[in-house]
Amino acid sequence: MLSNEKEPLLEVRGLKKHFDLSTLGNKKILAAVDGIDFIIYKGETFGLVGESGCGKTTTGRLIVKLYRPTAGSIIFDGIDYAGVSERQLKPFRKRVQMIFQDPYASLNSRMTVTEIIAEGIKTHKILTSKTDIENRVHELLEKVGLKREHAGRYPHEFSGGQRQRIGIARALALNPELIVADEPISALDVSIQAQVINMLEDLQKEFNLTYLFIAHDLSMVRHISDRIGVMYLGKMMEIGVSDDVYEKPLHPYTKSLLSAIPIANPRVRMKDTRVILQGDVTSPINPQPGCRFATRCPYAVDRCHNETPEFREVLPNRMTACHLIEEINGLTTK
Repeated sequence: MLSNEKEPLLEVRGLKKHFDLSTLGNKKILAAVDGIDFIIYKGETFGLVGESGCGKTTTGRLIVKLYRPTAGSIIFDGIDYAGVSERQLKPFRKRVQMIFQDPYASLNSRMTVTEIIAEGIKTHKILTSKTDIENRVHELLEKVGLKREHAGRYPHEFSGGQRQRIGIARALALNPELIVADEPISALDVSIQAQVINMLEDLQKEFNLTYLFIAHDLSMVRHISDRIGVMYLGKMMEIGVSDDVYEKPLHPYTKSLLSAIPIANPRVRMKDTRVILQGDVTSPINPQPGCRFATRCPYAVDRCHNETPEFREVLPNRMTACHLIEEINGLTTK
């Protein structure tokens, strides 16, 4: 995998999640995540990007064990939690938390803010005294920019941005090491998004957090991420250091994805070459051998349609899955 001086916190190897959509006499398997590999190092933010339906949210839910993987390993701090029982997951759940995309659906409308944030604290018996729990809730509310008097209110009394702050406070309550943030700002007003991102960065420094940041806003991902993984139809297409990927994308899909980012300066926009993809999107149901991107790739040859490309390191700290990556980019074969 990628060379890095930091210590790995999470290693994902050959991770798969297939959903059985079969009906009577018609076998259908949806390969939502189909054999991906990546590492997240302690203290970093790993951005995971791709179009809607590429499997990035499913990947996040697999990592926090909301879904049971079909195959593969989820190695957290040296222990593979992919196939363990719910009882064995208890210590893992204290160390890995999730911030959900929809701040309206992810909070229980019948619970007060105190009850929402304190639920995990009570379940894991981190604190037992009512006074200690209330003090911890107040502390967390202040950390995310809310007030103590908000503790007794219900979710419907807050704006979307405030609800997401409550969700972040809930994720912090167990002192986790890894937080999976599933598009945490996509449902928020643009004016609020930057505030939440800045707060997440401040919390990361204060609590030495590691993030898996899932998003489709490519500009925001570059701002917050140390490294980036690009997914397409359940497969990982490219991984690299954030600035390297944005300044010199290697995979044809990454090139097309980044070319679609809006640029405010029309003169710069005119000089840029927008990559317009042709062809049909491959179905993730009952997938056939070959590159998932081959039907839309302008460089595809017969091999691309028949042989699945290896996900390999083509440059230092740069991995891609493409048979023709050296030819397309003029790279020297390793």
